[in-house]
Amino acid sequence: MKFPALAAERRLAVGKVLLFVACLLPLARAAWIVLSGAAVNPVEFITHSTGTWALVWLLATLAMTPLRRFSGWAWPLRCRRMLGLFAFFYASLHFTTYVWLDQFFDWPHIVKDIAKRPFVTVGFAAVALMTPLALTSTRGWMRRLGRNWGRLHRLVYPVAVLAVVHYWWLVKKDISQPLIYAAVLAALLGLRVWWRWRQRAA
Repeated sequence: MKFPALAAERRLAVGKVLLFVACLLPLARAAWIVLSGAAVNPVEFITHSTGTWALVWLLATLAMTPLRRFSGWAWPLRCRRMLGLFAFFYASLHFTTYVWLDQFFDWPHIVKDIAKRPFVTVGFAAVALMTPLALTSTRGWMRRLGRNWGRLHRLVYPVAVLAVVHYWWLVKKDISQPLIYAAVLAALLGLRVWWRWRQRAA
């Protein structure tokens, strides 16, 4: 391996460590706020915080391909899997908080809540669709599934749509923040549609 390539790999490794730490900072901040007693409603705060950051990391995952194409850098695609796994990690915390701290494992009520309230329904669907994506994110699964791996991981697009809809329906009144996330998602998906159209036209 040439020395410039080795230096680039070291920079990428350092960058991944810094990204890993950055992805954990929101969780550390939330824990500090709850443990210090600053949160008026700790359960609601944890639920909203983990849900918001799950959506942030999910959109960041989708942003890696446009960043790669516009910048010409290779590193965004090397960080995409980590961001996707952190999105699933925060989504799992979000769902666990709902099941454990909010519903106290009252499964009959949870099932009824999922069936009755639309924003809970789409949120549950998003977590359910994210699960196989997280489980098959390794290189071993990429080899096993072959071309089907790419087809499976296109589920990230409906997952992102469901996550934004979940947030939008949850807020109900002031939709300014969900609207921002919806606009970002529309831009990210719109770029992919545009690229696909240009590819077919060519």
